[in-house]
Amino acid sequence: MTRLRALAGLVSLVGAGAAARLAGVPLPGAAAAAPAAAAGGDDSTSRGSDHAGFARGGRVDPKANGFDPTQMLRDFDEGKTTRLASGRVLREWELVSTDREIEVAPGVKFAAWTYNGRVPGPTLRGREGERLRVRFTNGGSHPHTIHFHGIHPAFHDGIPGVGGHHGGGLIETGKTFTYEFEAEPFGFHHYHCHTTPLAAHIAKGLYGAFVIDPKRGRADADEMVMVMNAFDTNFDFGNEVYAVNTVGFHYLNEPIKVKRGELVRIYLLNILEFDQINSFHVHANFFHYFPTGTSLEPVEFTDTVVLGQGQRGILELRFPHPGKYMFHAHKTEFAELGWMGLFDVEG
Repeated sequence: MTRLRALAGLVSLVGAGAAARLAGVPLPGAAAAAPAAAAGGDDSTSRGSDHAGFARGGRVDPKANGFDPTQMLRDFDEGKTTRLASGRVLREWELVSTDREIEVAPGVKFAAWTYNGRVPGPTLRGREGERLRVRFTNGGSHPHTIHFHGIHPAFHDGIPGVGGHHGGGLIETGKTFTYEFEAEPFGFHHYHCHTTPLAAHIAKGLYGAFVIDPKRGRADADEMVMVMNAFDTNFDFGNEVYAVNTVGFHYLNEPIKVKRGELVRIYLLNILEFDQINSFHVHANFFHYFPTGTSLEPVEFTDTVVLGQGQRGILELRFPHPGKYMFHAHKTEFAELGWMGLFDVEG
């Protein structure tokens, strides 16, 4: 595919000016952009040309993909609960790793490794003080684990050489292991495969969000999970598609509907591989920010937060006016390559 055809595919997604910058192709009548990458500067122009596969005017079909980012946004998996002899709540889940192809942007396919057939995996949700049990079966083609962020014994930490299957940590293809630990501390955490090479297992999609509610709970809100991720579609150890909940531009095509004046709570996780940081910015509004969600008091009132890989936090805000409000990474390259969306405020 020629660079001009690549530009045509980008125009419908990010606009003519942005597409020209990304593909390194000058618009008619415009001066050519300076070769920043060749001079040792920003490499976004050279990386942008890798997006020739973007289907012009297309959308990703959630049914064909096996998951819908709009549904995933508010999909909290509370598992199955029973009572132990002591009276405590035991909360259980089943996770299975599988290899499957997914579409991460219109026309862009990716050979992913998944938990329960989706990227990110299910958002697990429990409550502080409960006993948690996760039965993991490796149905993939490589050894995998699950490493949970939180406090737990080493045997259940999900790292090679410690605990896990027969004390070796790794769960081989076709094998099953049950992770069990206390739900602590309360807050917003995550889980991911910790098999080496670690970057490859995270970049391929083996991660998910993990919420532990405080015993006294939080105020009622319209709650949603946003996992900031990206995909190396040409295996150059750099990302070509950026997204929230996997599918680039999804929340532009399907804006997130919220109600005017209602409390909105966003569980925001950065699991980006191959880039040092990621960020979240909301237009025409501010939010209270709770780092890791381990305190019930916010530390900041802002419109932008910057996170390193594995960092996460809770954002709380209300929209005082109706209309459509953009949110995106406050890094132009990430936004123009998929990481942007809209809130559609009704009422």
